[in-house]
Amino acid sequence: MSWDMSEPAPPRLRHPEKAHRVDNASAPRPEWIRVRAPSSPGYFATREIVREHGLTTVCQEAGCPNAGECWAQGHATFMVMGDTCTRACSFCNVATGKPEALDPFEPAKVADAVAKLGLSHVVVTSVDRDDLDDGGADHIARTIRAIRRKRPETTIEVLTPDFLRKDGAMEVVVEARPDVFNHNLETVPGLYPAVRPGARYFHSLRLLQQVKELDPSIFTKSGIMVGLGEERVAVQQVMDDLRSADVDFLTIGQYLQPTKKHHAVVRYTTPEEFAAYEKAAYAKGFLMVSASPLTRSSYHAGEDFRALRDARIAAGA
Repeated sequence: MSWDMSEPAPPRLRHPEKAHRVDNASAPRPEWIRVRAPSSPGYFATREIVREHGLTTVCQEAGCPNAGECWAQGHATFMVMGDTCTRACSFCNVATGKPEALDPFEPAKVADAVAKLGLSHVVVTSVDRDDLDDGGADHIARTIRAIRRKRPETTIEVLTPDFLRKDGAMEVVVEARPDVFNHNLETVPGLYPAVRPGARYFHSLRLLQQVKELDPSIFTKSGIMVGLGEERVAVQQVMDDLRSADVDFLTIGQYLQPTKKHHAVVRYTTPEEFAAYEKAAYAKGFLMVSASPLTRSSYHAGEDFRALRDARIAAGA
């Protein structure tokens, strides 16, 4: 059974006045974007553990096309600090609005779920919380420490907000020492006004550079989407910028439009083009590259982390 996800996902905005009002129809998705509908016992077991602990996952909130495969293997990406974001990026299907107060028990709940799933590697991401003085940095750090106490053998990857205008926030997360610090640039700088209007490209780039300066042992990671209207030369420039910031791991995936109210897919990048991007990125010095139509930040994150660690050892770093 194949699932082309041609039906739009339900709108995820808390406040209709913030919606992207113009319908932006995308072309039909090509065959290489199709995935199998989730149906395995492992998928439903993972879903039950997530529900049992009252947790939110980016797999569900963002409508990830890989959810069926990952959950079948017991892998889920936990999204902390609620399901409502203070930003309204035109590519993202996570709800926008006024978030609720933080759940002080959430770090322990995530740690319990990680232990119950027996994860060797976990990815923890979050919504943007511009309403908080530290952007949620302390909550993320407490989640890292809770997982370490509950399951010390699990390696931890965090996918953080940009902490824009939150002085000292990034340092709080670094001090908790995740194994991987991920922050996605999402797109090329020229598309930020249309795609990521609340963010600043060079701030995000500097954030990643500062993580490496503070603790060189932490792997840094970033990702972009293609198909939003970027030129190939701009993607190459992003690669150069990330290498200048000493980023270790790059992911490149196809943008998929969540609803007709979101940014349209300008074009679908072919698997051959993704292979060319991967080859170029390795040539520029990244230790690890994942580039494919269905690549997402947390897709195969555990396997990729082990490969990343091996690559560092091989490089003598």
